[in-house]
Amino acid sequence: MVRIDLDKDLTGWRPDKGMLDKHGNEIEDRIYNQRDFDKTLVLEQRTQVVARKISEYLKASNRFDKTIVFCDNIDHAERMRQALVNENADLVAQNHRYVVRITGDNEEGKMELDNFIFPESKYPVIATTSKLMTTGVDAQTCKLIVLDQRIQSMTEFKQIIGRGTRINEDFDKYWFTILDFKKATELFADPAFDGDPVQIYEPGPGEPPLPPDEEDGEASPDDEFTYPTPDDNPAYPGGVAEPLPGEEGSNVRRYVVANVEVKVVAERVQYFDANGKLITESLKDYTRNTLAKEFASLDDFLRHWSKAEKKQAIIDELAHQGIFFEALAGEVDKQAGKDFDPFDLLCHVAWDQPPLTRKERAEQVKKRDYFAKYGAQAQKVLEALLDKYADEGVAAIEETQILAIAPFNRLGTPIELVRAFGGKTQYQQAVGELERELYRA
Repeated sequence: MVRIDLDKDLTGWRPDKGMLDKHGNEIEDRIYNQRDFDKTLVLEQRTQVVARKISEYLKASNRFDKTIVFCDNIDHAERMRQALVNENADLVAQNHRYVVRITGDNEEGKMELDNFIFPESKYPVIATTSKLMTTGVDAQTCKLIVLDQRIQSMTEFKQIIGRGTRINEDFDKYWFTILDFKKATELFADPAFDGDPVQIYEPGPGEPPLPPDEEDGEASPDDEFTYPTPDDNPAYPGGVAEPLPGEEGSNVRRYVVANVEVKVVAERVQYFDANGKLITESLKDYTRNTLAKEFASLDDFLRHWSKAEKKQAIIDELAHQGIFFEALAGEVDKQAGKDFDPFDLLCHVAWDQPPLTRKERAEQVKKRDYFAKYGAQAQKVLEALLDKYADEGVAAIEETQILAIAPFNRLGTPIELVRAFGGKTQYQQAVGELERELYRA
């Protein structure tokens, strides 16, 4: 879970006397705070900052991870949709359904709801909503839940979080991330919720909202600091807007302000394990301890890895136990981490083995020239498998349908390529031998 605090949310904002909004309306002179934002007052730059942070997270992880952005009302959901379109113009140009608004008043958006929740449907990727997707939406592959909605009901909070808790092993969905912009996740600390918060980390300026490491495994003293808000501090008079009637706050004037700067002042990252409990140690320590429970030693791990018919099965099982491979890669090396094989990440973190990138492993196999015993067409297939591994990882080369896609389909039909090895059994043996060569180093 990543909580992102914005300056105006924490300190409030007061207009200059006589200040007009974007539409020429004089703004009431009082302090506006998080209760007001997106309900009675719109700070356009706030919406832009939230959209930018969402996009930064996806760009640092996977831009096609299904994402639900919960907003305060339909107007807010539409503004957020447009802001996300602006931040992801390249992907929207490829398919306008990359970002959609799915709200009760939008028939076009509601028609996309089934596509969003269908695991095999690529689009839509990001859905902005207010209430429509809170319940009854089985979003099995949703990996990112964004909370830019003020939530005070424990029931509603659990319903919203429930959109991300489904596991789908077929689509590598073992965990999900929450980006919280309106302190909704403070409800995790409520006795009515099952669980307590964990390690908290505050990234430095300009760093992406991906989980970094706390080397000593201890939370910093600043973790306990709570930023004051206008609601908490009597020095900030006013600024409290009564709850609006109805979901969308109809018949309520919204001031729209375009030129007020909004900045991120704090980001905190928290991890939850497979049981929904907050991890009280660094991610490296958690990974190390999890592996120690499963494997007696490095040799024991290597034996299990070598015996596994599919290496991805071990990776999936460990992911199911709460090892966050993407986050772990970022902690090991913020620049090259994403290029490490999960095998190298585990060996490095648990047993201090020097990690190799997938490309380095593939190059070492090519240098051994063990392909020489195969015919020309089979060698081309194995070389393409190595390149695929270097680009995407071991899961890609273990896919049963890999010979039907590029670049393999340019070498021949799947049947022709399998025959180049002497048959299906021999092809599978060749892939197994290729994996053994990859992990020899």
